[in-house]
Amino acid sequence: MKEFNESQRFTQWWLWLILIGSWITMMYSIATVSPPTTFSFLISFVVGMLLPVLFWQMKLTTRVTEEGIYVRFFPFHLNEKFFAWETITASYIRTYSPLKEYGGWGIKYGFNGQGLVYNVAGNVGLQLQFKKGEAVLIGTQKGEEIKQVLTALGHLNESVK
Repeated sequence: MKEFNESQRFTQWWLWLILIGSWITMMYSIATVSPPTTFSFLISFVVGMLLPVLFWQMKLTTRVTEEGIYVRFFPFHLNEKFFAWETITASYIRTYSPLKEYGGWGIKYGFNGQGLVYNVAGNVGLQLQFKKGEAVLIGTQKGEEIKQVLTALGHLNESVK
């Protein structure tokens, strides 16, 4: 196996509970606190729906090939970001703390110079170190599978932690 493909979405029940609960609360407030006009209700309804729809559309796609690593976080990336193996000094799988190291999930920068992260769930990721000193962590739900592909491609650096 010399190629890895993974597609991930935000599927955490608690996230959807917060998003939908907030929308229901907002709609209830608009309907009961002040007499809503049709226009204000329509605007609030549409704006209130945008956040859940945005989260529904978000998708993190990762591909590992002989050429390098491709990552796309739709809708923020219209095209894949490409990291060529020639620019990477180390690649390995690691466990991390999304909240402590990066402040949560999404596209974020680490608090203490850990670099950029792309993640939607979990606490396992593909850590990349670059020749220029930057770091990128790509979250995965398939840590063992990606490790096997990196090994087959000769790009797994297990000694780096």
